[in-house]
Amino acid sequence: MTIEKQKHSLKTILTFVIPSLIGLLLFMTPISHNDAITIPIAVLSKGVQAYFGEIIPAITTAIVVLMALITTFVKLVKPAFILQNHFLNGLLNVSAFWAVVRLLGAIFIVLVQFQIGPDAITSGDTGGLVLNDLIPVLFSVFIFAGMLLPLLLNFGLLEFFGTLLTKIMRPVFNLPGRSAIDCMASWLGDGSVGILMTNKQYETNFYTQREAAVIGTTFSAVSITFSLVVISQVKLEHLFVPFYLTVCLAGVIAAIIVPKLPPLSRKKDRYINNTERKGNDELVPEGKGVIAWGWHLALTRAENAGGVKRLLSEGIKNAVDMVFGVIPVVMAIGTVALMLAEHTPIFTYLGMPFIPLLELLQIPEASAASQTIVVGFADMFIPSILASSIESDLTRFVIAALSVTQLIYMSEVGALLIGSKIPVNFLELFVIFILRTLVTLPVIALMAHILV
Repeated sequence: MTIEKQKHSLKTILTFVIPSLIGLLLFMTPISHNDAITIPIAVLSKGVQAYFGEIIPAITTAIVVLMALITTFVKLVKPAFILQNHFLNGLLNVSAFWAVVRLLGAIFIVLVQFQIGPDAITSGDTGGLVLNDLIPVLFSVFIFAGMLLPLLLNFGLLEFFGTLLTKIMRPVFNLPGRSAIDCMASWLGDGSVGILMTNKQYETNFYTQREAAVIGTTFSAVSITFSLVVISQVKLEHLFVPFYLTVCLAGVIAAIIVPKLPPLSRKKDRYINNTERKGNDELVPEGKGVIAWGWHLALTRAENAGGVKRLLSEGIKNAVDMVFGVIPVVMAIGTVALMLAEHTPIFTYLGMPFIPLLELLQIPEASAASQTIVVGFADMFIPSILASSIESDLTRFVIAALSVTQLIYMSEVGALLIGSKIPVNFLELFVIFILRTLVTLPVIALMAHILV
């Protein structure tokens, strides 16, 4: 075969190895920082938060208002220079629904920033939580992850590891091997990084609609660091190791079962350009070893990666797309979700059908526990806050583990998914949330009875 004879230059090998190693170091190398396990990209993000501190909400307020004004202008005037530019058209010429969401986000962020209007919007439990606690984290993560993500995506790393991991990911989860990298980036760092990676892979025809939807709703897991925060909130830090093992076990079982059920099972195996996935696109050619074939694909990708200018251009576009396109959505949807959670009994009512299931699973204080189950759809941290007043260690353990494995919460992950190109809508996310709850709750309850 010609592949056997093909030789790659030292420059091509270094083009693969050096950026990929830097990407692995930044996104996937666990380090200890301030007595917590994290990754360098998260440390850099926190450094930005610490340095800019209180002005980040003001910066993001200006960004969200600017996006609302420009989006309205584009919808009304339809300027040719924007419509004819692929990047600007995708960022600014959104549908009427998303234009309204951006306007709503602008209204909320102004009210919260200047503390005017009803307390239901501006309080520290609703809009204030989104603007002052969540958005600064996302802002700094988006800047660094957006700028540096091409190191992981563009120089052959995914091609190399994707080939090696296909024999695990495809039979077990019916996903490409490269999706394991998304999972590791989320697990070690932040779920928003995983969603950003998944979205870029979907936009560039590496994932089909089904694969992107499954990965975004299944593998954009909560980081080890945040899991520690959750278990600390319910005062069970001494059980962190069994807690995290329980989360991993329940998460893997949900990753196997939930994608086989609607709505994820109904997603098409078509790429974003509507072409179908080829069934043999991951096969290793006869006579080729897995490592050798992965090496060949990686170096072929590295040859076509482009120079530093292209790297910077793509990184800046990634960061702008996330900061300017997604933060307004997070502000709007996150605030509405938290308002419903804090000021209406809707999540209490939605939790009532779970009382018989909790009693069947012999969870103490089932009625109090039921009130925390569906509220996790609004924000992952609320169940742990509500659970801190529950006396039973076993019940608090179950609620904490469930809130992490439910994975989809509208104050961050849900809003990010809706704001991305990944093909999932609000109703589908709620159904997936409920399915994940039903699948993981019995697993968590069983582990809790054994471990606690």
